[in-house]
Amino acid sequence: MAAHTQKNNKAGKSGGKEAQPLILPKTPAEEQRLKLERLMRNPDKAAPIPEGPKEWAPRAPPEFVRDVMGSSAGAGSGEFHVYRHLRRREYQRQDFLDKISEKQEKDVDYLQKLEQNKQAAEERTAKRRKKREKLKQKKLLAKKAKMEDKDKDDGDMDSNSSGEEERKEEEDGEEEEKEDDAETPSFIMGRK
Repeated sequence: MAAHTQKNNKAGKSGGKEAQPLILPKTPAEEQRLKLERLMRNPDKAAPIPEGPKEWAPRAPPEFVRDVMGSSAGAGSGEFHVYRHLRRREYQRQDFLDKISEKQEKDVDYLQKLEQNKQAAEERTAKRRKKREKLKQKKLLAKKAKMEDKDKDDGDMDSNSSGEEERKEEEDGEEEEKEDDAETPSFIMGRK
């Protein structure tokens, strides 16, 4: 019994870690949950991030071909299989190069399209900014004109109020004359 406890405690190591029950995940969600729990037990420890799969690339063609096949008759029965394998490998290499060049062309086209979209967006923004500035200037001018009119009206009011007083005095003077005229007969004033 003592030996059994010694195995669990691992003599020489502290028993700081608690034995965790083995849980077998039944669903992918449960498996993900268990992985997250294990990561969150020790947040200071760096999480392992696997690298993505490397892109397949064909073997480079040999620099020097020692056994060049000729077109002479009498080739052995195994030579056709060697030729077929070499041909397949060459076709794979050419397909790979074609795909790489096509991908590069698509990348260039994509970058050009992005640049065109960016320029078009900048042009639209500039046009709208110009329109906003124009409206802003128009409103500002209208406001200035309104303020000037108001100031003029205030200035005119002062001058108008004195002018109105003068007009009132003139009207009063005319009314007095009319009253005087009304008292004197029209034939005396030369009116008919």
